[in-house]
Amino acid sequence: MTLRIGNASGFYGDRFDALREMLTGGELDVLTGDYLAELTMLILGRDRLKDPAAGYARTFLRQLEDCLGLAHERSVKIVANAGGLNPAGLADAVRELAGRLGIPVRVAHVEGDDLTARHPGSLAAHAYLGGFGIAECLSAGADIVVTGRVTDAALVTGPAAAHFGWRPTDHDRLAGAVVAGHVLECGTQATGGNYSFFGDGDVRRPGFPLAEIHEDGSCVITKHPGTGGFVDVGTVTAQLLYETGGARYAGPDVTARLDTVRLVQDGPDRVRIEGVRGEAPPPTLKVGRNRLGGFRNEVTFVLTGLGIEAKAALVREQMGDALAKTPPAEVRWELVRTDRADADTEETASALLRLVVRDPDQATVGRALSGAAIELALASYPGFHVVAPPGKGAPYGVFEDVYVPQDAVDHGAVLPDGNRLSVLPAQDTLVLETLEEPPLPEPLPAGPTRRAPLGLIAGARSGDKGGNANVGVWVRTDEAWRWLAHELTADRFRELLPESRPLRVVRHVLPGLRALNFVVEGILGEGVASQARFDPQAKALGEWLRSRHLDIPEVLL
Repeated sequence: MTLRIGNASGFYGDRFDALREMLTGGELDVLTGDYLAELTMLILGRDRLKDPAAGYARTFLRQLEDCLGLAHERSVKIVANAGGLNPAGLADAVRELAGRLGIPVRVAHVEGDDLTARHPGSLAAHAYLGGFGIAECLSAGADIVVTGRVTDAALVTGPAAAHFGWRPTDHDRLAGAVVAGHVLECGTQATGGNYSFFGDGDVRRPGFPLAEIHEDGSCVITKHPGTGGFVDVGTVTAQLLYETGGARYAGPDVTARLDTVRLVQDGPDRVRIEGVRGEAPPPTLKVGRNRLGGFRNEVTFVLTGLGIEAKAALVREQMGDALAKTPPAEVRWELVRTDRADADTEETASALLRLVVRDPDQATVGRALSGAAIELALASYPGFHVVAPPGKGAPYGVFEDVYVPQDAVDHGAVLPDGNRLSVLPAQDTLVLETLEEPPLPEPLPAGPTRRAPLGLIAGARSGDKGGNANVGVWVRTDEAWRWLAHELTADRFRELLPESRPLRVVRHVLPGLRALNFVVEGILGEGVASQARFDPQAKALGEWLRSRHLDIPEVLL
């Protein structure tokens, strides 16, 4: 007995037509949509400040207006975390939409994640719930289930638990579903999107992924026939490493052991995931807190032609004098050398000098910055201009995670008949501990090497978790793994990426995936919404690492 679960959204703003594409492209039992991320919760929190009835992903409603009839005709259940900060409000809106369209669907929602009242000063504080609230809604006959902040994988563990009758102590089965959910959660990242070796297939319009889940928790990752992109061991490996840490991948339902995952190519566009072991979940739940950190503004000066360094020094000194009158709490400069010597276009002859200021007072980063920058228009370096004039200054967010006992959250399933069912917290828990590093393979024999980019033999995928970033690196052969496991240490990682040198870098070894996972602590400041660096979500950190040169054995090239 197989349960086919698809994904139609990896973030709020993903491909609008994906819901229809997944419903019409092939067989499905359940269609999921992941709309939430750390930054999304902040955006929805600001929406709710303006309108208490807001706080959910409105595009989900527009997608349903187009596709609710299709889902009903094909008996496909829809499970989405589009409820955001207001799952009850979204459930009511879906009922109103269904009534207006004359489509008889049963709607349920999951609640209890909102802990904002317990965290004064937070714009939004939400616990990451597991999948058993979703399972209760589906078992009660719901056709559509909307949730607030659940783990991304819960969108898969919930339907699987309901379909197969899994219990909270079925750790291995649940862990298999967690791994499947983690692969599906970011949509087309599992089918060739954002993939290091994107030249291996046609990724101009990747299809969305689906998982064929079996009763024992194993699954096959695939996609609808005829859709773009591709599914292979590499695309699945990349997504498995995305936004993870060590071998223990903890969630509210189960801790999945990523060091037990086995991936097998099961035919074209089919990867079988098997062997996943699970452990009891931790006794605590993660709570994501979003708050406003202050106000931020920036201006980018364009420096063209000769004397780039001298021009940058001049404008920095001029701006420093002007800003000294009402100095912002934080002032950061960055010179980006995009210029080339003897360039044949003005743009390629130019460098960018970026100034970012932050302060609790909006006026300090607004009028103070704009006035100081614009007044230099005729009084600074030759060729003075800016990419865009600075504005009034915008609020920026701060993300923090804290932990609460599992029983401190009133996890509830509001069923289609309106009754509310309390979902018990996990009774069997296990304090999370770091595993000992597994043994490394035998190193490659000594031989000739060539200075070359790491990316010639290794793939990478990187992402954000609060203020930390992770960079997963993997190779496709046992010989390359024998080299990578010994060569790419935490110290070598810091050497290759100088931004990480003052920070703590933790390396995790995953031999079954021929992979290393690096966690760089604090590189993203106070989270994506604080925009602490050029790439605030660390999306391209892995690609920067792949571009760095080192001595690679010629036998691997």
